Amino acid sequence: MRAVVQRVARAEVRVMQPEGECVVSGRIGRGFLILVGFTHTDGADQVAWMADKVAGLRLFPDAQGKMNLALADVGGAVLVVSQFTLYGDAHKGRRPSFVEAAAPERAIPLYEQFLSALRGHGLPVESGVFGAMMEVELVNDGPVTLLLER
Repeated sequence: MRAVVQRVARAEVRVMQPEGECVVSGRIGRGFLILVGFTHTDGADQVAWMADKVAGLRLFPDAQGKMNLALADVGGAVLVVSQFTLYGDAHKGRRPSFVEAAAPERAIPLYEQFLSALRGHGLPVESGVFGAMMEVELVNDGPVTLLLER
């Protein structure tokens, strides 16, 4: 399981509709935008670990300006967007291979478990739509970006 965690001032994800219109699927103010991908061997243990890690990350500044506060400390929210391309491999050629990305029938339940696990930590959680074409807009705060893998 891989996650790109970005501290944001605000973020929004819009889902492309068949007729070309974009509809807002999720929107947050201060918090984390998380792009998340799954591989074949991921399961409940990886999902629980990642949710615990995200909920506990201290990436927000305290009164002294040190990254010492977690999402709950600042009233932050989470916007989660599925992204199988996190498992893209571009070592050979110019077109990436995605064979390491989990198939949707495996990844969708893991994605839903991840959303649920984050909510279980008492966090407000918004999301994109798994497998949909989306537009993601964000204002990166810092910028602060981490790549987490389990």
